[in-house]
Amino acid sequence: MPAILTYVDLVTLTVLVPDEFGVQALSQVDGVRPVRYTPGEELPAEGLDAEVLVPRFLAGTDPRDVFAQLPNLKLVQLLSAGAENFVGRVPDGVLLSTCRGAHGGSTAEWAIGALIAIYRDFLVFERARAEGRWDYHLTDTLQDKKVLIIGAGDLGEQLRRRLEPFDATATLVGRTARDGVHGVDELPALLPEFDAVVVFTPMTEETRHLVDAKFLAAMKDGAILVNGARGPVVDTDALLAELTSGRLRAALDVTDPEPLPEDHPLWTAPGLFLTPHVAGSCTGHTRRAYAVVASEIARYGAGERPRNLVNGTY
Repeated sequence: MPAILTYVDLVTLTVLVPDEFGVQALSQVDGVRPVRYTPGEELPAEGLDAEVLVPRFLAGTDPRDVFAQLPNLKLVQLLSAGAENFVGRVPDGVLLSTCRGAHGGSTAEWAIGALIAIYRDFLVFERARAEGRWDYHLTDTLQDKKVLIIGAGDLGEQLRRRLEPFDATATLVGRTARDGVHGVDELPALLPEFDAVVVFTPMTEETRHLVDAKFLAAMKDGAILVNGARGPVVDTDALLAELTSGRLRAALDVTDPEPLPEDHPLWTAPGLFLTPHVAGSCTGHTRRAYAVVASEIARYGAGERPRNLVNGTY
């Protein structure tokens, strides 16, 4: 009886990747031929028949110039969990898949670190050390805090798991309510009850300025806003007003605008912990990203749909 040929047996799948790590990772996937390209430069001739494109991590340039050079393009596989630079720009009929699952642990770890740094006054103690002052005082604690997590996907679940060992409680909010998850329409009633609010939503037109003056006003006095999503999810002017008044505190890994201009008032805002979009940028992030990418492309090459496909605005 003759062997049954699979898609992989019949076709070698050409995949354009932006770095040598990607070439090495995808060389291990049966039936895949990775071709290295340099973003911003002319595509290599051997990659013009590519069916899959992997853009560079957190690409900020318009990808449509690259798409126009790839007549056989069928799948855009991202190295990031965020897809806002690609939604609405991918050609009709081309699939778009994110890297959900690669950076959730690192970003959740950042959120934990930011909360602890604020509650335990680490920044206050560091300033005192730099000034040679022994500033002994009691601090707050993450223990017993109620944390509201807006975004019930991989990031939200990763943070919930990490909060519980600190004896904090986590409540998840998603686009719509489901078992164990509140709907975003419940936010007005939820916000006044929580000590910290962590935002992990995708960047869409629906979530732009989700955190506005009304949202912030509903948060309890002394609460902490944590933004690990994208800068435009938060109305910067509204947040600055709350920080300046001293009523709220915040931890931001992302800002609007980004990068933050030298003279922007956020640099000197009181009660703010600020990092330059590094929550997912840590040792091993490329390896973790390409592990997800390789899995998604292997599924596609086997004739299956990738798990992280973006539908609509996701």
